Amino acid sequence: MIPKEKELKLIKTYMYICDVYESSLKFYCQRFSNNNHPIFTDQELLTVYLFCGAYQQYFKIKDIHTFTKEYLLSWFPDLPSYQTFNYRLNLMPEAISELVRQLIHSFKPQDCDSMKLLIDSMPIITCAGKNKVGKVATEITSKGYCSTKNMYYFGIKLHAVAFRRKGTIPFPEMLILSAADENDSTVFKRECVGNLNNREIYADKIYSDIPFYKETKESKKLELFTPVKAIKGESPEITKREKAARDLFSTAVSKVRQPIEALFNWLNEKTNIQSQIYIWTAGTYDGKNCHRIDLSNF
Repeated sequence: MIPKEKELKLIKTYMYICDVYESSLKFYCQRFSNNNHPIFTDQELLTVYLFCGAYQQYFKIKDIHTFTKEYLLSWFPDLPSYQTFNYRLNLMPEAISELVRQLIHSFKPQDCDSMKLLIDSMPIITCAGKNKVGKVATEITSKGYCSTKNMYYFGIKLHAVAFRRKGTIPFPEMLILSAADENDSTVFKRECVGNLNNREIYADKIYSDIPFYKETKESKKLELFTPVKAIKGESPEITKREKAARDLFSTAVSKVRQPIEALFNWLNEKTNIQSQIYIWTAGTYDGKNCHRIDLSNF
């Protein structure tokens, strides 16, 4: 049994999932077999997964299944075995991606600045160490280097393109998974730039590519702001003369983009995502191509 307050949240979650499922999600998880109407429905599966994560803070699939079996069995009497539950959940990545699109669109705060975007990436680490070899999810992970943590690691990257919200953490517009060894700027240009128009983008030095963004400024009205990067071959006299102005500009840009670090910290605090890679990457990233949750068309 669960408290009455959580029972109401469970019912609300289930009703919301049923509405969204009928309007769109069912098209992302259609079955063409004899078992196209399982006793334990997709709506129930998603409800259990989201309820246990949001209200019980369970993120491991085993823990979610165990909690449901012990406390929610009267609500979900047809709950399958853990193995079947896990298998069914891993067949739902496209439906979950669509659900994320709709959730973010529905709950987008009014104070989002749609013209200003903050971008950055966060490592999802399965094994840390310069000379170590990762043994977890090897089909989707690779070796990379995180300059912020000053460490080599095996894993993947989570890239975020987020709306700026003055005075608080930004709100995501796109979330992207990529290999750990891919350059952040390359991923952003390949996966995101084509879907953006008429924006100001605030980013770290690694995204700096002056020739590329001169073209996008003319064709797509995109303007990139990053801390000033050292210019190779520049004379010491010019560097010294421009230092004060460049430092002021870099500080201003850093202040604007800093909240995206808070977004990653909040995400990791709430979900412990850096140690939960196996929960949600299965089926969403094939080790070669990025998987984008793109909300820019809403």
